[in-house]
Amino acid sequence: MQSDWQLVTEGETGEKFAAFYALLTEYNAKFNLTRIVGEQDCRIKHFYDSLLGARYFPEGAHCAEVGSGGGFPSIPLMIVRGDLDFVLIESVGKKCGFLERAVQELGLRAEVINGRAEDLARSPAYRERFDVCCARAVARLNTLAEYCVPFVRPGGRFIAYKGEAAEEIAEAENAFRTLGVRLSAAEKRELPENAGSRTIVVAEKLHKTPAAYPRGKGKERSRPL
Repeated sequence: MQSDWQLVTEGETGEKFAAFYALLTEYNAKFNLTRIVGEQDCRIKHFYDSLLGARYFPEGAHCAEVGSGGGFPSIPLMIVRGDLDFVLIESVGKKCGFLERAVQELGLRAEVINGRAEDLARSPAYRERFDVCCARAVARLNTLAEYCVPFVRPGGRFIAYKGEAAEEIAEAENAFRTLGVRLSAAEKRELPENAGSRTIVVAEKLHKTPAAYPRGKGKERSRPL
């Protein structure tokens, strides 16, 4: 079985990651997608990093990603996991243009939505329709949970990619309880070449999220649960 690093650098998936890096570099020259521009750094801190949570995505999962930006972790996950499909939610139109091109050129199963999570989560087309909702580097965990959990069906998962997460996990206890999820994993992994660590936070959805959430009008950030 190939390691995550081999998937990033070798074979058919390695070729797709190289193509993704070329697209990322092209679009990053026009507007800011990432501050990480070196190829090796990108492989480690974006591509490999994105794969660290792969085992928490069930086989054949229908997924949503909030604040997709440059497409992390969603695009690396889809490159190596052809069974996954995603709805990529991004509020910045130019970033949506990049995501749409990446999805098309890499042959991925994804739909890009230009919108705000707090609005889309109230739509019957998206609310509690997903097996997994994930996000990376969007907001603190208590705020992020309010953006993401309403998209997840009961029995599904909220997955957050964080750095050092102990403080944020404690801070998010009330948010998890209010939104209907329970922490099931907080796995800390080290990145290669002393590039830091990543904690994959996983919460299982126990019951429907109350209709009042997400609250909107910026309250998720200004008055976190």
